[in-house]
Amino acid sequence: MTATRPLPLQGIRVLDVSQVMAGPFACMMLADMGADVIKVEPPGGDQTRGAMGFKMKGADSMGFLNMNRNKRSLTLDLKTDEDRETFYALAKTADVIVENYRPGAVQRLRIDYASVREINPKIVYVSISGFGQSGPWAERPGFDLMAQAMSGVMSVTGYPGEKPVKAGVPVADIGCALFATAALLSAYIGAQKTGQGQHIDASLFDAAMAFSVWDMSEYWGTGAAPTKLGTSNKMSAPYQAVRARDGYFVMGATNQKLWARLCALLDRPDLVAHADYATVPLRLKHREALIVALEQEFAKRDSADWIAAMLAAGIPAGPILSYPEAFEGEHGRHRRMCMEIDHPVEGKVKNIGFPVKLLGTPQQVRRHPPLLGEHNDEILAEIRAAA
Repeated sequence: MTATRPLPLQGIRVLDVSQVMAGPFACMMLADMGADVIKVEPPGGDQTRGAMGFKMKGADSMGFLNMNRNKRSLTLDLKTDEDRETFYALAKTADVIVENYRPGAVQRLRIDYASVREINPKIVYVSISGFGQSGPWAERPGFDLMAQAMSGVMSVTGYPGEKPVKAGVPVADIGCALFATAALLSAYIGAQKTGQGQHIDASLFDAAMAFSVWDMSEYWGTGAAPTKLGTSNKMSAPYQAVRARDGYFVMGATNQKLWARLCALLDRPDLVAHADYATVPLRLKHREALIVALEQEFAKRDSADWIAAMLAAGIPAGPILSYPEAFEGEHGRHRRMCMEIDHPVEGKVKNIGFPVKLLGTPQQVRRHPPLLGEHNDEILAEIRAAA
């Protein structure tokens, strides 16, 4: 469907005063949905510009290029009075500010919520930090690894008895970005009704803990602390990675109907009414023996054969793909999860596709990830015109 109306956030101005991942990712999603996102960077730029262990043609890393499309860049030294006044002038025109300084730093710079609210009462001001704006850990430096460890996420990641393992992707960073985006859009809607914005306190720690809904439901219901389960699931079995003749695949027979279908597919009617496997609670209790029994059957055929047979029987199953396989496979290509964008230094550069598709107003790459300070003159001219 061709877009015939503006993107939903067109006309909203966001100041992205953040670096690295959670803040920039949240602001990129807003930019993708039409917001005018101005990336306010220190003279040396977002530290992610120089991150990662390989060089591009220009100064910016591939990570930076994947978290900052559709933005403009303005460099300001917020430690100076002159540039701070420029920031205030820009803040008067903004709807949302997202910052991720360590708690206390924006107060010292005098760009905190209380200061900005004096000049713009409708501002929605989002503070992203490792552990929140208050509490005994508030002033600690916070990164995804620390949030995963200190929130409990690492305690349930990996296999029993093995050394600590973090989630393979930055769940605290990206989770915080998603929660912050939902909160700031809600606050923005509220500000349109009341004329009053608000301060949003988002943290990697809180975001990581929010993912524990099943684990903490188990703990509060039973008193038993959740533990590592590998790929299996505490709510149903079999629901995990299992070994076939040529390697592992994932499958789930999570209810009685699917369990019966699986037993029929395996030609093992004896398992349906087996004293240890007759119900979901029993299958959970005897999960290890159950998987041993199932893998004896799975070892007779290759994983692709089992996946095809299970899908034909209505049993959820799938291969375990590498990222290249997922992005370059038929479905990943159809979903456009890899797209090429034009860049003035890099030429064609790959970006992860839009994670959610707006079908009425499809997102577009309107701007390449900005060069450092690329839009200084343009934005400063807009400030002067608005004065």
